[in-house]
Amino acid sequence: MTEHQQPMTTAPGTTAPVTDADIRPQPDVEQAVPPVPPAPPAPAAKKDRRVLRAVLRWTAAVAVFAAVGASTAYGITRLDRTEVPGLATETDGRWTYPEITKPPLPAGSPEPFAEENPASLHHADLRELLLPAPTGAQADKALSGRDGWLATKDFLAAYEKEEDRDDLRQLLTDHALRHVAARGWTTPDGTHTRIYLLQFETGQVADVLQQDHLTDYDSPTYALRGAEQAQTDDDFPTDAEVVEVRHYAYVEAKPYGAEQVRQAYLVSGDVLGLVVQSRKGAAAAVPFQQTVVLQSQLLG
Repeated sequence: MTEHQQPMTTAPGTTAPVTDADIRPQPDVEQAVPPVPPAPPAPAAKKDRRVLRAVLRWTAAVAVFAAVGASTAYGITRLDRTEVPGLATETDGRWTYPEITKPPLPAGSPEPFAEENPASLHHADLRELLLPAPTGAQADKALSGRDGWLATKDFLAAYEKEEDRDDLRQLLTDHALRHVAARGWTTPDGTHTRIYLLQFETGQVADVLQQDHLTDYDSPTYALRGAEQAQTDDDFPTDAEVVEVRHYAYVEAKPYGAEQVRQAYLVSGDVLGLVVQSRKGAAAAVPFQQTVVLQSQLLG
Protein backbone atom coordinates (compact mmCIF):
# COMPACT_ATOMS: atom_id res chain seq x y z
CA MET A 1 0.00 0.00 0.00
CA THR A 2 1.46 3.41 -1.00
CA GLU A 3 1.25 6.59 1.00
CA HIS A 4 -1.68 7.93 -1.08
CA GLN A 5 -3.72 4.66 -1.30
CA GLN A 6 -6.87 4.20 0.81
CA PRO A 7 -7.13 1.07 3.01
CA MET A 8 -9.50 -1.46 1.42
CA THR A 9 -12.30 -3.47 2.99
CA THR A 10 -15.47 -5.18 1.84
CA ALA A 11 -19.01 -4.27 2.72
CA PRO A 12 -21.04 -7.06 4.32
CA GLY A 13 -22.79 -9.21 1.73
CA THR A 14 -20.85 -7.68 -1.24
CA THR A 15 -17.58 -8.22 -3.01
CA ALA A 16 -17.10 -4.59 -4.13
CA PRO A 17 -14.16 -2.85 -2.43
CA VAL A 18 -15.07 -0.02 -0.12
CA THR A 19 -12.71 2.79 0.84
CA ASP A 20 -12.41 4.69 4.11
CA ALA A 21 -14.33 7.47 2.44
CA ASP A 22 -17.30 5.14 2.04
CA ILE A 23 -17.43 4.04 5.69
CA ARG A 24 -16.25 7.31 7.32
CA PRO A 25 -19.09 9.20 9.10
CA GLN A 26 -20.49 12.05 7.03
CA PRO A 27 -19.99 15.59 8.41
CA ASP A 28 -22.81 17.21 10.31
CA VAL A 29 -24.90 19.64 8.21
CA GLU A 30 -24.39 22.59 10.57
CA GLN A 31 -20.80 21.90 11.67
CA ALA A 32 -18.41 19.80 9.61
CA VAL A 33 -15.79 17.81 11.50
CA PRO A 34 -12.55 17.10 9.64
CA PRO A 35 -11.98 13.37 9.27
CA VAL A 36 -9.30 11.66 11.34
CA PRO A 37 -7.05 9.44 9.22
CA PRO A 38 -6.83 5.81 10.51
CA ALA A 39 -3.67 4.72 12.30
CA PRO A 40 -1.38 2.56 10.15
CA PRO A 41 -1.44 -1.16 11.15
CA ALA A 42 1.45 -2.51 13.19
CA PRO A 43 3.77 -4.61 11.00
CA ALA A 44 3.93 -7.59 13.43
CA ALA A 45 0.17 -7.87 13.98
CA LYS A 46 -0.31 -10.64 11.39
CA LYS A 47 2.34 -12.81 12.97
CA ASP A 48 0.96 -12.11 16.46
CA ARG A 49 -2.53 -13.08 15.32
CA ARG A 50 -1.24 -16.31 13.79
CA VAL A 51 0.51 -17.21 17.05
CA LEU A 52 -2.60 -16.33 19.05
CA ARG A 53 -4.81 -18.43 16.78
CA ALA A 54 -2.44 -21.39 17.12
CA VAL A 55 -2.44 -21.09 20.91
CA LEU A 56 -6.24 -20.90 20.95
CA ARG A 57 -6.51 -23.97 18.71
CA TRP A 58 -4.28 -26.03 21.04
CA THR A 59 -6.11 -24.75 24.09
CA ALA A 60 -9.45 -25.71 22.56
CA ALA A 61 -8.14 -29.17 21.62
CA VAL A 62 -6.90 -29.80 25.16
CA ALA A 63 -10.24 -28.65 26.54
CA VAL A 64 -12.13 -31.03 24.21
CA PHE A 65 -9.99 -34.03 25.19
CA ALA A 66 -10.36 -33.16 28.86
CA ALA A 67 -14.11 -32.90 28.46
CA VAL A 68 -14.30 -36.24 26.63
CA GLY A 69 -12.21 -37.94 29.33
CA ALA A 70 -14.33 -36.45 32.09
CA SER A 71 -17.59 -37.44 30.42
CA THR A 72 -16.30 -41.00 29.84
CA ALA A 73 -15.39 -41.40 33.50
CA TYR A 74 -18.74 -39.94 34.52
CA GLY A 75 -20.54 -42.33 32.19
CA ILE A 76 -18.88 -45.35 33.76
CA THR A 77 -19.80 -44.51 37.31
CA ARG A 78 -23.08 -42.62 36.88
CA LEU A 79 -24.96 -44.51 34.18
CA ASP A 80 -28.63 -43.90 33.47
CA ARG A 81 -30.88 -46.22 35.46
CA THR A 82 -32.80 -47.41 32.40
CA GLU A 83 -29.98 -48.10 29.96
CA VAL A 84 -26.49 -49.44 30.55
CA PRO A 85 -24.00 -49.20 27.66
CA GLY A 86 -21.38 -51.88 27.06
CA LEU A 87 -18.46 -49.75 28.20
CA ALA A 88 -16.21 -51.28 25.56
CA THR A 89 -12.77 -49.92 24.74
CA GLU A 90 -9.82 -51.38 22.90
CA THR A 91 -7.13 -49.99 25.15
CA ASP A 92 -7.63 -51.18 28.71
CA GLY A 93 -8.96 -54.74 28.42
CA ARG A 94 -12.68 -54.06 28.82
CA TRP A 95 -15.05 -56.40 27.03
CA THR A 96 -17.61 -55.49 24.40
CA TYR A 97 -21.10 -56.05 25.76
CA PRO A 98 -24.32 -55.84 23.76
CA GLU A 99 -26.67 -52.96 24.42
CA ILE A 100 -28.11 -53.61 27.86
CA THR A 101 -31.57 -52.43 28.89
CA LYS A 102 -33.30 -53.03 32.19
CA PRO A 103 -36.36 -55.26 31.85
CA PRO A 104 -39.81 -53.70 32.17
CA LEU A 105 -41.70 -53.90 35.43
CA PRO A 106 -45.07 -55.66 35.62
CA ALA A 107 -47.93 -53.21 35.27
CA GLY A 108 -48.55 -51.30 38.49
CA SER A 109 -45.36 -52.53 40.20
CA PRO A 110 -43.02 -49.98 41.81
CA GLU A 111 -39.28 -49.84 41.36
CA PRO A 112 -37.27 -51.65 44.04
CA PHE A 113 -36.31 -48.52 45.98
CA ALA A 114 -39.46 -46.46 45.56
CA GLU A 115 -41.15 -45.10 48.69
CA GLU A 116 -44.19 -47.28 48.03
CA ASN A 117 -41.94 -50.40 48.08
CA PRO A 118 -40.65 -50.54 51.70
CA ALA A 119 -39.49 -54.17 51.35
CA SER A 120 -37.19 -53.16 48.43
CA LEU A 121 -38.51 -55.93 46.20
CA HIS A 122 -37.37 -56.39 42.62
CA HIS A 123 -40.59 -57.05 40.72
CA ALA A 124 -38.83 -57.58 37.39
CA ASP A 125 -38.06 -61.17 36.41
CA LEU A 126 -34.83 -62.07 38.21
CA ARG A 127 -33.60 -64.00 35.16
CA GLU A 128 -33.87 -60.81 33.09
CA LEU A 129 -31.68 -58.95 35.59
CA LEU A 130 -28.67 -61.14 34.81
CA LEU A 131 -25.90 -59.45 32.83
CA PRO A 132 -25.66 -60.90 29.29
CA ALA A 133 -22.42 -62.40 28.06
CA PRO A 134 -19.99 -60.15 26.17
CA THR A 135 -19.35 -60.47 22.46
CA GLY A 136 -17.40 -63.60 21.51
CA ALA A 137 -17.96 -65.43 24.81
CA GLN A 138 -19.05 -69.06 25.04
CA ALA A 139 -22.02 -69.71 27.35
CA ASP A 140 -21.65 -71.96 30.39
CA LYS A 141 -24.61 -74.31 29.91
CA ALA A 142 -24.13 -75.83 33.36
CA LEU A 143 -25.54 -72.62 34.86
CA SER A 144 -28.66 -72.51 32.70
CA GLY A 145 -30.70 -74.53 35.18
CA ARG A 146 -34.29 -75.50 34.45
CA ASP A 147 -36.29 -72.74 32.79
CA GLY A 148 -33.52 -70.38 33.84
CA TRP A 149 -33.72 -71.25 37.55
CA LEU A 150 -30.63 -72.82 39.12
CA ALA A 151 -30.99 -75.51 41.77
CA THR A 152 -29.68 -74.51 45.20
CA LYS A 153 -27.24 -77.45 45.22
CA ASP A 154 -25.70 -76.17 41.97
CA PHE A 155 -25.13 -72.75 43.53
CA LEU A 156 -23.57 -74.34 46.63
CA ALA A 157 -21.18 -76.27 44.38
CA ALA A 158 -19.27 -73.01 43.92
CA TYR A 159 -17.87 -73.34 47.46
CA GLU A 160 -14.78 -75.33 48.37
CA LYS A 161 -15.54 -77.14 51.62
CA GLU A 162 -18.34 -79.59 52.26
CA GLU A 163 -18.98 -78.23 55.75
CA ASP A 164 -19.29 -74.73 54.30
CA ARG A 165 -21.83 -75.97 51.77
CA ASP A 166 -23.83 -77.58 54.56
CA ASP A 167 -23.77 -74.36 56.61
CA LEU A 168 -24.84 -72.28 53.63
CA ARG A 169 -27.63 -74.69 52.72
CA GLN A 170 -29.10 -74.26 56.19
CA LEU A 171 -28.66 -70.48 56.10
CA LEU A 172 -30.47 -70.24 52.79
CA THR A 173 -33.31 -72.33 54.17
CA ASP A 174 -33.51 -70.26 57.35
CA HIS A 175 -33.58 -67.03 55.34
CA ALA A 176 -36.31 -68.32 53.02
CA LEU A 177 -34.46 -68.26 49.70
CA ARG A 178 -37.01 -67.88 46.91
CA HIS A 179 -34.94 -68.68 43.81
CA VAL A 180 -31.53 -68.56 42.18
CA ALA A 181 -30.81 -67.33 38.66
CA ALA A 182 -27.35 -67.75 37.16
CA ARG A 183 -25.36 -67.15 34.00
CA GLY A 184 -21.80 -67.97 33.03
CA TRP A 185 -19.43 -67.70 30.07
CA THR A 186 -15.82 -68.08 28.98
CA THR A 187 -14.13 -65.39 26.89
CA PRO A 188 -11.45 -66.13 24.24
CA ASP A 189 -8.67 -65.19 26.70
CA GLY A 190 -9.76 -68.05 28.98
CA THR A 191 -11.50 -65.99 31.67
CA HIS A 192 -14.43 -67.90 33.19
CA THR A 193 -17.23 -65.73 34.58
CA ARG A 194 -20.12 -66.85 36.78
CA ILE A 195 -22.92 -64.64 38.08
CA TYR A 196 -25.47 -65.82 40.67
CA LEU A 197 -28.51 -63.82 41.78
CA LEU A 198 -30.36 -65.02 44.90
CA GLN A 199 -33.75 -63.53 45.77
CA PHE A 200 -35.31 -63.39 49.24
CA GLU A 201 -38.60 -62.27 50.78
CA THR A 202 -37.42 -58.75 51.68
CA GLY A 203 -34.40 -56.50 51.42
CA GLN A 204 -33.87 -56.75 55.16
CA VAL A 205 -33.44 -60.53 54.93
CA ALA A 206 -30.78 -60.21 52.23
CA ASP A 207 -28.99 -57.55 54.31
CA VAL A 208 -28.87 -59.74 57.40
CA LEU A 209 -27.57 -62.75 55.46
CA GLN A 210 -24.77 -60.75 53.88
CA GLN A 211 -23.72 -58.77 56.95
CA ASP A 212 -23.94 -61.56 59.53
CA HIS A 213 -22.84 -64.58 57.53
CA LEU A 214 -21.21 -64.02 54.14
CA THR A 215 -18.62 -61.25 54.31
CA ASP A 216 -16.05 -60.07 56.80
CA TYR A 217 -14.12 -56.82 56.67
CA ASP A 218 -11.06 -58.26 54.92
CA SER A 219 -12.24 -61.60 53.47
CA PRO A 220 -15.34 -63.61 52.55
CA THR A 221 -16.61 -65.99 55.24
CA TYR A 222 -16.78 -69.03 52.97
CA ALA A 223 -14.04 -69.93 50.46
CA LEU A 224 -14.93 -70.52 46.84
CA ARG A 225 -13.45 -73.42 44.93
CA GLY A 226 -9.83 -72.66 44.10
CA ALA A 227 -9.77 -69.51 46.23
CA GLU A 228 -9.00 -70.56 49.77
CA GLN A 229 -7.05 -67.39 50.52
CA ALA A 230 -8.99 -64.31 49.43
CA GLN A 231 -8.57 -60.75 50.65
CA THR A 232 -10.23 -57.39 50.10
CA ASP A 233 -9.54 -56.05 46.61
CA ASP A 234 -8.01 -52.69 47.51
CA ASP A 235 -7.56 -51.83 43.83
CA PHE A 236 -11.28 -51.89 43.09
CA PRO A 237 -12.21 -48.26 42.21
CA THR A 238 -13.79 -46.46 45.14
CA ASP A 239 -15.92 -44.36 42.75
CA ALA A 240 -17.49 -47.44 41.17
CA GLU A 241 -20.32 -47.56 43.70
CA VAL A 242 -23.80 -47.79 42.21
CA VAL A 243 -26.71 -46.13 43.97
CA GLU A 244 -28.70 -48.60 46.08
CA VAL A 245 -26.18 -51.41 45.48
CA ARG A 246 -23.38 -52.38 47.87
CA HIS A 247 -20.46 -54.42 46.63
CA TYR A 248 -17.77 -56.33 48.53
CA ALA A 249 -14.90 -57.25 46.20
CA TYR A 250 -12.15 -59.77 46.98
CA VAL A 251 -9.15 -61.13 45.12
CA GLU A 252 -7.19 -64.32 45.66
CA ALA A 253 -3.90 -63.49 47.33
CA LYS A 254 -0.50 -64.70 46.14
CA PRO A 255 0.73 -67.32 46.00
CA TYR A 256 -2.28 -68.86 44.28
CA GLY A 257 -2.45 -72.06 42.28
CA ALA A 258 -2.88 -72.65 38.57
CA GLU A 259 -5.50 -69.91 38.30
CA GLN A 260 -6.50 -66.77 40.17
CA VAL A 261 -10.05 -66.08 41.37
CA ARG A 262 -11.78 -62.73 41.83
CA GLN A 263 -15.17 -62.44 43.51
CA ALA A 264 -17.67 -59.80 44.61
CA TYR A 265 -20.86 -60.00 46.67
CA LEU A 266 -23.59 -57.54 45.70
CA VAL A 267 -26.55 -56.50 47.85
CA SER A 268 -29.49 -54.70 46.24
CA GLY A 269 -32.80 -54.80 48.07
CA ASP A 270 -34.13 -58.37 48.17
CA VAL A 271 -31.39 -59.64 45.80
CA LEU A 272 -27.99 -60.95 46.83
CA GLY A 273 -25.51 -61.38 43.99
CA LEU A 274 -22.19 -63.14 43.58
CA VAL A 275 -19.84 -62.40 40.65
CA VAL A 276 -16.89 -64.76 40.17
CA GLN A 277 -14.10 -64.59 37.60
CA SER A 278 -11.19 -66.99 37.29
CA ARG A 279 -8.38 -67.38 34.80
CA LYS A 280 -5.28 -69.48 34.41
CA GLY A 281 -2.23 -67.51 35.51
CA ALA A 282 -4.03 -64.36 36.68
CA ALA A 283 -7.53 -62.91 36.40
CA ALA A 284 -7.41 -59.41 34.93
CA ALA A 285 -8.79 -56.62 37.13
CA VAL A 286 -10.43 -54.45 34.46
CA PRO A 287 -12.99 -56.91 33.01
CA PHE A 288 -13.86 -58.00 36.55
CA GLN A 289 -14.54 -54.41 37.62
CA GLN A 290 -16.51 -53.79 34.43
CA THR A 291 -18.67 -56.89 35.02
CA VAL A 292 -19.37 -55.99 38.64
CA VAL A 293 -20.36 -52.41 37.75
CA LEU A 294 -22.64 -53.44 34.89
CA GLN A 295 -24.36 -56.12 36.95
CA SER A 296 -24.81 -53.59 39.76
CA GLN A 297 -26.38 -51.15 37.30
CA LEU A 298 -28.97 -53.73 36.32
CA LEU A 299 -29.88 -54.28 39.97
CA GLY A 300 -29.87 -50.63 41.06
